[in-house]
Amino acid sequence: MLTVRLASEDDFEGWRAAARQLVRSGVPAGEVDWRVGEACGDLFGGAAAPIVDAVPLAVPRGFIELAETAALHRAPDRFALLHALLARLHDGVASLADRADPLVHRIEAMAKAVRRDVHKMRAFVRFRQVEDEIGERYVAWFEPEHHIVRANAGFFMRRFATMRWSILTPAVSLHWDGEALSEGPAATRADAPDGDPVEATWRTYYAAIFNPARLKRAAMLKEMPRKYWRNMPETALIPDLVAGARAREQAMVATGRERVREGGVAGWDSIRHEAEGCTRCPLFRDATQTVFGEGPLDAPLMLIGEQPGDQEDEEGRPFVGPAGQLLDRALEKAGVDRSRTYVTNAVKHFKFERRGKRRIHSKPNAGEIEACRWWLDQEREIVGPKIILALGATAARGMLGKAVTISGARDRPHALADGGEGWVTVHPSYLLRLQDEDDKRREYARFVDDLRAARERAFEG
Repeated sequence: MLTVRLASEDDFEGWRAAARQLVRSGVPAGEVDWRVGEACGDLFGGAAAPIVDAVPLAVPRGFIELAETAALHRAPDRFALLHALLARLHDGVASLADRADPLVHRIEAMAKAVRRDVHKMRAFVRFRQVEDEIGERYVAWFEPEHHIVRANAGFFMRRFATMRWSILTPAVSLHWDGEALSEGPAATRADAPDGDPVEATWRTYYAAIFNPARLKRAAMLKEMPRKYWRNMPETALIPDLVAGARAREQAMVATGRERVREGGVAGWDSIRHEAEGCTRCPLFRDATQTVFGEGPLDAPLMLIGEQPGDQEDEEGRPFVGPAGQLLDRALEKAGVDRSRTYVTNAVKHFKFERRGKRRIHSKPNAGEIEACRWWLDQEREIVGPKIILALGATAARGMLGKAVTISGARDRPHALADGGEGWVTVHPSYLLRLQDEDDKRREYARFVDDLRAARERAFEG
């Protein structure tokens, strides 16, 4: 058994140099004991490893970034796992694109957890003002889940370049004097100050910007665990703000509808603008933009689709891709004027999986549909359509608030809580997927009939 000793828990460069030699020497991952922080004169302890030329190994693009991130995970076996993956990639028996590979999947999950922790540190660190022998210094306390403190130092150096600050953690302390970064020993929460006069101003500001549109309680507790609340002065306000969120939502909608009645679109524009910054579910992270609905705000007919596709995500408009082109043909055949119809989606961000350079549509889950119902409800409140036609099961769930099947919900009206009438049909993408020509003609004709019936009830009934 070989023992490899690394200088610190986040010593990626040490791991990289050692792993390169191990793989070139043909040393299996199972025969290496990775240890951290133990003094040793040589790189290798235990049995000797052959010394080879440290020429970089040929690895797939993205491995170094993945490994550098995953190496910061707290798992004790992270360096061994990365060694095993490096060896398999070098031998050509593994691929980073194979997410079904348990080793690739685990390391990807580790990297994801580290990235989340990096985000939390950047989001939840709060500095308190103190006085030292030089003058003002700002001190913060943070408890990371992984070994991310040094890796995150550059962010704080850039963000607070002109401020003297210290970040104290249970593992290491960082100190910035405006010119150079230094490290100190581990600290405890008691070493950090409890508060400063600036916090009263910050609480007032936070209360003013609190946005009920972005409130999702379960996600909030997941993204901002309570252990960070003591570091953040604004969290004392959260219970009262949450309690009043629904009232604020209703006030926003009422204001928007009143403005629409007065002949403008300011209310709708305001809500659309709010949706552009929506973070109610994780889909915003990978999508290009929010794709909001479009059409006249007094439209008697509203069409709800599932979510934006690849082209919609690029252009920022609903139903402009292949499914949208089929919908346009069907609307024309059914005698429906799209310019007099409000068209939107149940989910406003594109959910997809990458396959090479392609982005392949992925079906939204129940949580994502529910998170986006807030925006769909606002559109319905403002437009107030007489008839809503849901295209597909996802749209039907967004409209009705529960899961239904197309076969069970089609061909009958559904009374909606806002007084409107809902109907359900297939999504145009379903017609595009049909292979049998007879099935395609039959289902397209039935789809046109559903559109025609919706037009008659909305515009003529």
